[in-house]
Amino acid sequence: MSPNAQEGASLKASARAGASSAEWRSLSDLENTPEFQELLAREFPDQDPQSVPEVDRRRFLQLMGASAALAMLSSCRWEAEQILPFNRRPEGMTPGVAKHFATCVEFGGVAQPLLLRNYDGRPIKVEGNPEHPASLGASTMHAQALTLEWADPDRSQVITHKKGGTQDESNLEAFQEFVDEHFGELRDGGAGLAVLGAPTSSPTMLDLARRFRDVFPDNAGWFTYEPLNRDNEVEGAAIAFGKPLRAHYKLDEADVQLWLDADPLGSHPNSLRYSRDWASRRVAEVAIQDGEPMMTRVYAVESTPSVSGSVADHRLPLRSDRIHGLLLEIERSLDGTVLASRPAWLDEEPTKKFIAAVVEDLQRAGPKVLVAVGPRQPAVVHAIAHRINQKKGAIGKTVVMTEEPVAAKQTEGLAALVRAMNAGTVKTLVMLGGNPVFDAPADLGFEAALAKVPVSVHVGLYRNETARQCTWHVNEAHPLESWGDSRSWDGTVTLQQPQILPLHKGLSQIEVLAKINGDEKTAGNDLVQRTLKKLPNAGGNFDAWFARCLHDGFVTGSAFTPANVTLQTFDAPAPNAAADPLANGSIEVVFKDGTIGDGRFANNGWLVETPDPMSKVTWDNAAYVSVETAEKLGLADNTLLELTIGSAKVEVPTFILPGQAKGSIAIAVGWGRTCAGRIGGDVANEVTPIGRNVYPLRTQSTMGSASNASVRGTGKKFEVASTQDHFVMDRIGMEEREARIDVLIRKDTFDSWKDHPDHVKHAVHHPPLESLWHERSYDGHKWGMSIDLSRCTGCNACVVGCTSENNIPVVGKEQVLRGREMHWIRVDRYFGGDPENPELAHQPLTCHHCENAPCEQVCPVAATSHNEEGLNDMVYNRCIGTRYCGNNCPYKVRRFNYFSNVEHFKEPGGDLYKLIMNPEVTVRSRGVMEKCTFCVQRISEVRKEAKREGRAIGAGEIKTACQQACPTEAIVFGDLANGDAEVTKREALGRSYKVLDELNIKPRTHYLAKITNP
Repeated sequence: MSPNAQEGASLKASARAGASSAEWRSLSDLENTPEFQELLAREFPDQDPQSVPEVDRRRFLQLMGASAALAMLSSCRWEAEQILPFNRRPEGMTPGVAKHFATCVEFGGVAQPLLLRNYDGRPIKVEGNPEHPASLGASTMHAQALTLEWADPDRSQVITHKKGGTQDESNLEAFQEFVDEHFGELRDGGAGLAVLGAPTSSPTMLDLARRFRDVFPDNAGWFTYEPLNRDNEVEGAAIAFGKPLRAHYKLDEADVQLWLDADPLGSHPNSLRYSRDWASRRVAEVAIQDGEPMMTRVYAVESTPSVSGSVADHRLPLRSDRIHGLLLEIERSLDGTVLASRPAWLDEEPTKKFIAAVVEDLQRAGPKVLVAVGPRQPAVVHAIAHRINQKKGAIGKTVVMTEEPVAAKQTEGLAALVRAMNAGTVKTLVMLGGNPVFDAPADLGFEAALAKVPVSVHVGLYRNETARQCTWHVNEAHPLESWGDSRSWDGTVTLQQPQILPLHKGLSQIEVLAKINGDEKTAGNDLVQRTLKKLPNAGGNFDAWFARCLHDGFVTGSAFTPANVTLQTFDAPAPNAAADPLANGSIEVVFKDGTIGDGRFANNGWLVETPDPMSKVTWDNAAYVSVETAEKLGLADNTLLELTIGSAKVEVPTFILPGQAKGSIAIAVGWGRTCAGRIGGDVANEVTPIGRNVYPLRTQSTMGSASNASVRGTGKKFEVASTQDHFVMDRIGMEEREARIDVLIRKDTFDSWKDHPDHVKHAVHHPPLESLWHERSYDGHKWGMSIDLSRCTGCNACVVGCTSENNIPVVGKEQVLRGREMHWIRVDRYFGGDPENPELAHQPLTCHHCENAPCEQVCPVAATSHNEEGLNDMVYNRCIGTRYCGNNCPYKVRRFNYFSNVEHFKEPGGDLYKLIMNPEVTVRSRGVMEKCTFCVQRISEVRKEAKREGRAIGAGEIKTACQQACPTEAIVFGDLANGDAEVTKREALGRSYKVLDELNIKPRTHYLAKITNP
């Protein structure tokens, strides 16, 4: 047996032995390995902080510059029509006082509504639009990171033109001259013009596309493509109902839900609204208020742990290629029939029990059910799910079908375009965004086909792998700098307005297309207004109506109307899934999205350093394998494995992840960029790519997963930066304490909780808590926080929101490996039970602002102390960096700053870094401790506003950055002295508890126990 195999066997044996133990954060925690013991025993990383600048001075500039610097200070300006000398300040503008503007960004053809906080003409912070039905004020981590993308110095800053094989800097005038001449000839009857764009629901872009077809009647076609597309969903609806449709799930109305390889709360375009709706049925106290007590019951089947699967009541790890057969078995069981040929794996005990439970609940719940399928599954699986929903009477109730604005088959369309390019029929190709040279299916050979096109134009935010192969590259205006529109998942027309003029004089995609079409007006504002005037919602006074829509951020009453559907007859034979899931040569590889999406955000330091919700891996992608798969294939953590699919081979680091389906390997795409920038990788400038590019493994037929992979352990070492064991809460005398106190994550079942609603609060008993000195009383505000573990999905929106709000630096992979990440809030992910199919739970942890704070008692200079409202304050210029407070903090939420921003501000271009800093938050320097402040700057802002208006601070008026980003409202902040505040009401609930409360530290943060409904 190889050393790797021996390690895997040892791991599996110890994992099974400890399966009944309390929650654990990682397999190292479960095994109690020497490495984990070292983390517990080690007070601080052992590197001398003075050595850090010498080690990565250049890399720090790459990281921080890419994360923050702007191109020109003079670029920060208001829109042209509002520019006035400062002595004639625009009415209503007060320097230093933030203004808020509604806007949106389009991801995958779906609008995400936003609210931008703007300081003196600079967009500083992204929030969700609280009035928009698609977000209700929440935002995703990708939206939170938009300001960083806007400020990225690696963004394309100029137009380039390739002459003689090299791309030279050009200008707008030269490009306009080219457009007038070249496309003018094509408008006069030329042929061979094609457009490749990203999927979009923008009314303005779709209107321009129609104009394009009219202006260029002999064009070679309009194509759309995105690597993580929804082709199978759209085609599945067409199979089931005869036309492409979009499914809308009512997660707040379905009592029983079956999610098959689906992630409605995580990667779905409508995840914000779905998360809110799902969470509304997971509040135990609400579930028992009216009529018969009922909390939703969720079943999840997936090959790799996801945000949604982690919060399901029942979860079955299963290879993706077996989900088709499982769903057919469920349908036949509901119908009372038997499959003609049943694969043997359906009779395996876990699968058999799971199917029986699902069928029983689906039969009991009547029409209050829904079956949802993820985009990786074949179209026929989506069609079967629609058929089950129709049979149950769920269509029109818990599942509503509407028109699909992005109906084109993207992968097939791209293949048709490549065939035309190879045939020489495409003479001019215009690419509106995207990066197909990097992410197109490997068997298409897009890069080689592009070389055969005489004239190519790329419009994009970056000079990426595709842009560098094109004749012309036009630097695109960022969504925060441009006019536009789009539709949210429900169809609501959502407006995009610029927060600032383009920093680099870029053009938006609609402006470039309008120029190509030869439109008289090509300004983004004019184009959007021209389109909106055609909407039936537009009032008689268009200017007033348009101003109102801009204020709200969307057009009221513009959502899609439900479609009348008729189920079609179709056959759905079961696929031939591998009989032995662990047979080498039949290993499944699942392609998933990660923190950087499809690769678009590879140069965004906030997202690159955000831990993966399940594995907690940062700065890399890894091959996630189960314990059993690792044992069978002889794999071990932090070693490279070689994946072979057909003729393609890729080496990827191994990461053993509990809950991964056996015989299935999951890998995030989008990594391994060669032209991303100084963070994501830029080979031309000697910046090593981060992660491994696995797009070469994808073909047209394996966009979601491949079932014919061979795996070989190389034995090469490669250390993955995972934060899962960092800042572990040192349970001193662990065995002794576990004998007398409950675990950190407290939970109960819904049935048990109904009978004993105070069980969780009184489950822990300890001696009377007495203080050694007189405790302080708080007569004014008492700020506190509540976190509901039943609602937390671990999506990480709070982490990125906090990073953006509080000027938290990016530290890089080397420093993460040393345990030096600076996040003020972390989301601990706990496993429980069998490592092959564990229960999962998430617990956000930040400073608890303890009234009897251990950190304050050991600080020799009183740099950390309490204020009159109970906040644990930090006086940065008093701190001398002893780090005693971090050692004495039982929650391990304090961070020591190893980095000197002041020194790096002195570097060339360093002053530009300051421009995206939140001016309300101190920029810390090296040598001080820092931690969550409960967003004291927001408290101060509301306090001053209330004082000016002569009123008291309202209940719930103050929202912390983490709370505002949270899509499920798991986090609530407020005044514990205010009986009307939600945080006070939550604290009084029977399932409220405080972590490590037996230490008598009196934390101001309390948790609501996780209630499941198995």
